[in-house]
Amino acid sequence: MTGIKTTGEKKMMFFSGRAHPELAEAVAQQLGVGVVPTKAFDFANGEIYVRYQESARGADCFLIQSHTAPINKWVMEQLIMIDALKRASARSITVIVPFYGYARQDKKHRGREPISARLIADLMKTAGADRILAVDLHTDQIQGFFDGPVDHLFALPLLADYVGAKVDRSKLTVVSPDAGRVRVADRWCDRLGAPLAIVHKRRDKDVANQVTVHEVVGDVQGRICVLVDDMIDTGGTICAAADALFAHGAEDVIVTATHGVLSGPAADRLKNSKVSEFVFTDTLPTPNELELDKITVLSIAPTIARAVREVFEDGSVTSLFDEQ
Repeated sequence: MTGIKTTGEKKMMFFSGRAHPELAEAVAQQLGVGVVPTKAFDFANGEIYVRYQESARGADCFLIQSHTAPINKWVMEQLIMIDALKRASARSITVIVPFYGYARQDKKHRGREPISARLIADLMKTAGADRILAVDLHTDQIQGFFDGPVDHLFALPLLADYVGAKVDRSKLTVVSPDAGRVRVADRWCDRLGAPLAIVHKRRDKDVANQVTVHEVVGDVQGRICVLVDDMIDTGGTICAAADALFAHGAEDVIVTATHGVLSGPAADRLKNSKVSEFVFTDTLPTPNELELDKITVLSIAPTIARAVREVFEDGSVTSLFDEQ
């Protein structure tokens, strides 16, 4: 006989950066594990130090970090944590990114521009990530930027079932805020049995977050409209789309988005909007100033936990969303 046989079982370890500890704890609770104790702090000059308090040798490691503000700090911390796991002899490293930073920079619109979403994927791969698990990427093509498995999770069942249980479905119209979201809105229509409408917009290519709404395509007169998007940043696009729907006779407007980025003037825009409810998931922490009655935050932790368990047990992540 040559070699040595082992009888050890697979071991899962769950790690978290400092960006969104509440979500990490919620996912860990769903999994029935604890978050591995980690020593992490910033040096005086801003450099980040990380050291895990437990051995990760031979373990299947899952590292969660959402790219919230300040985004560059948390991206860098995640890269450092991946490198630390690689050098700690982890068996595998799965990076969980509930909100994938720089996802909107997924292609070149004009010359001399970067494709930053690809750069983020390259950095994670170089740092040592074996797999990426993300929620509602801005575009599907980002999956191809990473040279390895990418598990793309969807918040649609969570959001759609919440809205469907609240409203009269006979009066419901699903609205895409632009042409790019039509495919997602179509899936909402299939799940809720509702018709589709589209808000046509034009974005100023020279001014960030500047949108002009032109027209509404579809019947929204007297309807309850649910605007579906992947993220809301400053709120300009979605609030302008809602105003257009009200101008075309909509009875009510509900806005849903997976990622509530909510930066800059978003707080004032959401507060002053005629939209009756904004529904997000907790892929990103909600700013304290936006704890409003009209904002509802649903937990994405059960979805992430189910996907993590499927990955660890060599199951099928796709099966979680087959009903779509």
